[in-house]
Parts: sequence; C-alpha cells; structure tokens
Amino acid sequence: MARGEGQIIPRGTARDGRTPAWQVRVFLGRDANGKKRYVYRTVHGSEREARKVLRELLAERDKGTLVQESKDTVATYLMRWLETHKAAVKERTFNNDSDMLKRYIIPSLGPIRLTKLRPLDIQETYAELQQTRGLSGSTIRRAHAVLHNALRQAVKWQLIRQNPAELVDLPKAETTEMKALKPEEAERFLEACAGDRYGTLFMFLLTTGVRPSEAYGLLWDEVDLANGTIYIRRVLTRPRSGGWKFESPKTKSGIRSVVMPKETVEALREWKREQNAIILASGGNYHNHGLVFAAENGEPLQERNIIQRHFKPVLRAAGLDENIRLYDLRHSYATLALMAGVPVKVVSSNLGHADISLTLKVYSHVFAEMKEEAAVKLQDFLFRKSSSVGRAL
Repeated sequence: MARGEGQIIPRGTARDGRTPAWQVRVFLGRDANGKKRYVYRTVHGSEREARKVLRELLAERDKGTLVQESKDTVATYLMRWLETHKAAVKERTFNNDSDMLKRYIIPSLGPIRLTKLRPLDIQETYAELQQTRGLSGSTIRRAHAVLHNALRQAVKWQLIRQNPAELVDLPKAETTEMKALKPEEAERFLEACAGDRYGTLFMFLLTTGVRPSEAYGLLWDEVDLANGTIYIRRVLTRPRSGGWKFESPKTKSGIRSVVMPKETVEALREWKREQNAIILASGGNYHNHGLVFAAENGEPLQERNIIQRHFKPVLRAAGLDENIRLYDLRHSYATLALMAGVPVKVVSSNLGHADISLTLKVYSHVFAEMKEEAAVKLQDFLFRKSSSVGRAL
C-alpha cells in the first residue's frame, strides 16, 4: 500500500512473544505550523488484521471523522479552550463560563483523558452534583451548556470523534417564581419611594421595565425629557479585576427606546435638579460621568448598597415582602402593563426581548388570568344590545 495512503510498520511481537505486533499510521495533513499530523494504531495479530484496521482508518479519514488522539486530560483541554473562548465572548460571559467549568466540571471530569471521556462519566457527574451537592437542575443545565460548547469545539479541532455531552440526559430546569407587584402593591410601593433618596430609580425601574444594569448605565445624553423618551444603548458592568465599564446589551434588541409615563418624566426632572445642586455644592469633587443614576460623588451605584440601604427599607415601608428582588420590578412592569391592556408587542419591545414569543412564554400566567376578563368584555360588547332589548320587553 502506498505510503500516502497509510503505512503498516512491523513492531516485533506482543508481550506473549508470539503474536505479531504492527503499527498502523495514517497521514492526516499538516497543522497550522506546517507540522505533519498522523494517527497511530497498534494492532496485535496478523498482517491481514493490520491491513483491515488501516482500511477502516482511511475510510474514517475520507469521511472526516478520523481524529488524532489527544493526550490531554479534560482539565487541560478545557483550560486551553477557555483561552480561545475568552476572545470570542464578553468578559461577564467568560467569567460565568469559567466559573461553571472550574466549580462543577473540572473537579470531577478533569483527570479523565479527553479521548476517553464517555457520556456515562458526564451523566454520573451531573447526578453527583444534584444528589450530593444539592445543585438545582437549572444550574446543572447551565454548566452542561458550557461543557457541550467546549466539546463541540474539540470535535471541530479533530481532537475527539464525537461530542459525548450530546448523549446525556439533563435534569429538568426549575422555574424560578417571578414576584410581580399587584396594582395595589405597586401603588403602596410608589408612595414609599417618595421618602427615599433613590426612590426615583425604583420608580423608573417599575414604570419602564428596563434592567437594573441598563438603568445604572443610562446617561443624561440618552434621556429626552421633552418627549418623555429614554434610549437604552449600554449596560454598566463591574469586572472582577475591579472598577466598572460600559458594555453593549447582549442582543441587538437590547438597544431600544422606551417612552416613560408623565409622572416618571417629572420625577426625573426633579432628580436632575437635585443632582445639579449636588454637583454645584461639591466644590469640584463630583465625578461627573454623565450618569442619570449615580452616587452622591457621581460614581456608579453599587447595587448591593442600593438594595440593602434603600430598596429593602422601601419594601418595608410599603408593607411588602422583603424577598422581592430589584429585578422583580421589571417583571412587575410587564405584568402590570399587560393587565392594563398595553399591546404585548409594545411590552416586548420595551423589555428588549429579542422575540415576542419570549414575552408570551415568560408572562403566559398573565394571559391566563386575563382570559376570564376578556370573556366578560366580549360578553358586554356582543350582547349588550340584546340584553337591553330583553329588559325593555
């Protein structure tokens, strides 16, 4: 057989001293540095058996499924993958993905050789995470998504033949219960906001549906008070290395405009007047980044401080559950807007959802509650005239 098609090289005998040993070698091409790449297999048996293995390897190569056996462990490979992954995603995504692998995947699967990783190994790891460490199904599914992505790349790089993560059964994802304020609760909440320095921020979140990180990154240049419109173009993030920075929203739909209620516009006007007074009184010590919602020195808000020192006291003053999250104001906006009859397309756009189907899915419970009301309205509209005739008779 020609060398270009592969080679069979005699290697003496096996350990028993009698059975012939052969090395089968198939050329895979050259790597990025021009170095030749080969796949090797050792065959103990007759030359005929070695030739059969060679034909099988050549057939795999022609199909594009033949890979060069990697000596890397799962841990070594995942760390290499993270280095390439870092350049392809945003910093917060990379940090989350890195955490998932280092906390939940590498401790268990890391020592296994990459080419020997089996679906059963992954399945047992997930079972251990759920049963012994008490991880939720949602957390395991997030960790699985990162592992699956990494192993899919290993297939593309021809380090493994197939992705073992594709053959794993995943636990069910628990649905996190969203807490949305009822109309009367929202009224009490807004009344309590009036007594807090950052009540305008909380009112803004409840009446626009923007994410807290979007509110923290909002600049006055993106607020049109004359027309009551804000333009969401960035979010404020805090890297683990320290400090803060602006980033673009995760999706194109996150870049959007939102029209505010008149009361919110007036609250922002007053907030701006107060902020300007603070700037003048600071004697040049105000760090003016142009932020709408900023600390008294002009620096970006620290969410933990906002929640503990301001949001929870407002909840207490309103007689509301202190377990309500700041993010739940976004859910409250969507729920209240839909209940008020705002078209779902408008609500979806204000939320920055990529697709209206996501809004329909997340807030399906609201539509279920509205069915009875819709039936009553239809009854009144269709049969009002006939009912009045009946009474006249």
